[in-house]
Amino acid sequence: MTTMLLDAASLYFRAFYGVPTSVTSPDGRPVNAVRGFLDMTARLIGTHSPERLVACWDDDWRPAFRVAALPSYKAHRVAAEGGEEVPDELGPQVPVLVEVLAAAGVARVGAPGFEADDVIGTLATRASGPVDVVTGDRDLFQLVDDARGVRVLYTARGINDLEFVDEAAVAAKYGIPGRSYADFAVLRGDPSDGLPGVSGVGAKTAAALINAFGSLAGIREAAARTVVPKPPLTAAVLKKLHAAGDYLQAAPEVVTVVTTIDLPAVDGDLPRRPADPHALAALAEAHGLQNSVRRLGATLGWAPDVLG
Repeated sequence: MTTMLLDAASLYFRAFYGVPTSVTSPDGRPVNAVRGFLDMTARLIGTHSPERLVACWDDDWRPAFRVAALPSYKAHRVAAEGGEEVPDELGPQVPVLVEVLAAAGVARVGAPGFEADDVIGTLATRASGPVDVVTGDRDLFQLVDDARGVRVLYTARGINDLEFVDEAAVAAKYGIPGRSYADFAVLRGDPSDGLPGVSGVGAKTAAALINAFGSLAGIREAAARTVVPKPPLTAAVLKKLHAAGDYLQAAPEVVTVVTTIDLPAVDGDLPRRPADPHALAALAEAHGLQNSVRRLGATLGWAPDVLG
């Protein structure tokens, strides 16, 4: 029984930028992100046939425990008034999407103080069968696990041209074992998340260090006891690692996905009928979503007259 976990914010941002804002509700408000998200979900279900589906939510897009560890974490994305900087046309669409998913009966799960990544990590760890994680966030590559059937459906090229990421794909792309992606990300850094990395250590050097010493902890231990430098711990690399000591101590807490959130049991079974057909019909009419809701319903096997 395959479970599909959607990184919801990743998908609705992609929908917002992929569908023009000229797609509006009857009263003229943009609904491009909502329509795009529903259409993406229908295509994913129709193409990959999961038995379970959960839209995983950022209840906290910049958790306090990560900011305490590394204040630069996502700092460049904080709006002047606080909160995440979101396009004006997108912000009002998110509550609409929440209402539509609830009326449709699609499971939506978040956790106070945690990001969607952590919800995904926890649900993927709990799952008893294969898991497909749909995201545009490379940080979730750390979850791939061939033995448990956990892979990432990476949306870098779009929802119709997904990159299937398993342990072999991580190894081919980055030259490291699949399990080592989080340590690799700490060393290399990620400007999109305000993660500086070790200055002067790029992807090639990060991979060489991981392959030589197995993990970030192994690298730091080797750096602490190395007296005679030799590749990949050259004198220059040693100097950079020592200079980044505080960062290397803090960054793993930022990068590592939490897999142990105390979440209640989640019923992610695909809805065979809407949870609230009348509410769904009203939302579809109010926001001009009839075609997208019908496409989703057809993929889920709903009766053709579900919206009346």
